[in-house]
Parts: sequence; C-alpha cells; structure tokens
Amino acid sequence: MLNVFTLANGRLFQEEIESLDALSRVTPVWVDLDAPTAEEKGWIAHHFGVTIPTDAVDDDLEESARFYEEDNGELHIRSDFLIDDGDKPRNVRVAFILHHNVLFSVHEEDLPVFRLLRLRARRIPALIEDAKDVLLKLYDADAEYSADALEGIYDSLEAVSARVLKEKVNDQVAGEALSAIAREEDLNGRIRRNVMDTRRALSFMMRSRMLNAEQFDEARQILRDMDSLDSHSTFLFDKVNFLMNATVGFININQNNIIKIFSVASVALLPPTLIASIYGMNFRFMPELDWALGYPFALGLMLMSVAAPFIYFRRKGWLR
Repeated sequence: MLNVFTLANGRLFQEEIESLDALSRVTPVWVDLDAPTAEEKGWIAHHFGVTIPTDAVDDDLEESARFYEEDNGELHIRSDFLIDDGDKPRNVRVAFILHHNVLFSVHEEDLPVFRLLRLRARRIPALIEDAKDVLLKLYDADAEYSADALEGIYDSLEAVSARVLKEKVNDQVAGEALSAIAREEDLNGRIRRNVMDTRRALSFMMRSRMLNAEQFDEARQILRDMDSLDSHSTFLFDKVNFLMNATVGFININQNNIIKIFSVASVALLPPTLIASIYGMNFRFMPELDWALGYPFALGLMLMSVAAPFIYFRRKGWLR
C-alpha cells in the first residue's frame, strides 16, 4: 500500500494511492510504502526516479550498509522500530530514502510510531515543514513509544516483585514469575537495541549536515532523551537480574526442603533396617530364636529406632 502525505496549511494530509495516475497528481512530502508490491515500487521509480532496493529491509548491522549517501544525493537510512503488542514484541526494520525533499519509507508491517505521527500531524498545525522534519518527528515519537514501553516493563516487574517477595513462593508461582521476567527481559533488550539504533541514525543525520539549526537542536534533544532511556533500561536490567536470582533462590529453597525430607527419612529408616537385618540372619544358635515375645520385641525396637531420630531432628529444628 502507498500512503502519500502532503502538506497544506501547516498540516499533514494522508491519501492512499492505488495507481500511477493518482500518484502523479500529488506533491508529497512523505511516501510511506507498507509491504509494497513490485508494481508499487515501479510507480515510485517511474514518477520520482527513486529505485527501492530489493534488500531495503535486510538485517545488515554494519554502519556503511545502513547509513550512506548515493552519488545522486539520495540519503539512505535503515532503522529499527519497536512493536510492543504484548504477545510478541519485535523490532521491525524500516528503510528511509530522502530524495529531493521527499521522504520514502519502506517496511513490511504498520508501526505504532508511524500511526502516532500521523495522528499528531493532523492535530498539531505546523508540526512538520519538510521531509527532514518527518524523519525527526518519527524518531521523536519512537523515543516516547520506547519510554512508554519501559514504563510498562517497570509496572510488570513491580507486579512480579509483589508476588515473589511478599507471598509464599511455591514452584508454580516461581515458574510463572520466571516466565514473566523472561518476557520483560526480552522486551527490555529490544528497547535497548532500538534506542541504540536510533542514536546511530540521529548521529549520522547530524554528521551529514542535512539539518538546519533548528532541526539540529531537535536532534540533539532526541539524543538526550535516548541517553536517559538507556540509563533507565540499565536499571531495569539490574531489577530483572535481581528478581531472576531471587526467584531461582526460592526454587532452590523449595527443592532443598524436599531433599531434606528425603534425607531425614533415609536416616530414620537406617536403624530399623539394621535391626531387621540382624534378626533376619539364619544362624542356628540365636538367643531370641525360640523366644515367644521375640517378634513383637523386634517390631517395637524397630519403631523406637524410627521415632528416636525424628524426635531428635524435630528438637534440632531440621524438620521445619
């Protein structure tokens, strides 16, 4: 799908384009390609002279493959944006191409940050003045979206803390806590990756001297916001590690209690086993062999040998 955005009276207006003829009638500041087809890429190449690379959303990590400028002046930036949908948080690669003051964005699925910018641009006059403003405002919205996600992680970890640190933790509670902690740790890692990637993209834009003075100051402010998010992400990693260690510790305590019960039972059953072994020997001359009370005597002795260790362990507090 092609979403074309034009500026009119300081506001951003959206139009869905379904043909090359419709595309030729608009003068956009931003063209958003959401899972574009080969035909739609052909429209862009025919009308704007911009070729959308087939590997535009590949997962290249090296900076030279993600931030570069072509000989014809096209500026290429590939950035990761976060989707926190609760079930399967993920980072989605977006390819930006800035050509003749028109921003082209290519991605495989719709992004919350893009929806947020579209909503703001319709409500706030003069929010966007050119294509570079669109790119900066996307990164600004990305910083806010990441901050909201971090706040959600903090709330979730607080709920886990309340269960793990204030209740009696059995294996079921501990297992649920570990699962929740793992999900939040994964999301926090994705946010940190997103923050790092956005910082790199903004640094590239500032080094390329494509921004005017006002936009340069805005980019620096977004970088400061990213630095604060990075610090908060580090704090959450520490909290995750603490809760993980505490939960695993409770699991170990529960397992130790079970092992302690088996150990006590094993020790308590050793004396009656010894007694039964002695009286089970088939020697011809045994004093108790013809004794009428020998059998109940042996049973009583075995019961006393079981009770004595339990009484001793209980007084020592080893059965609590």
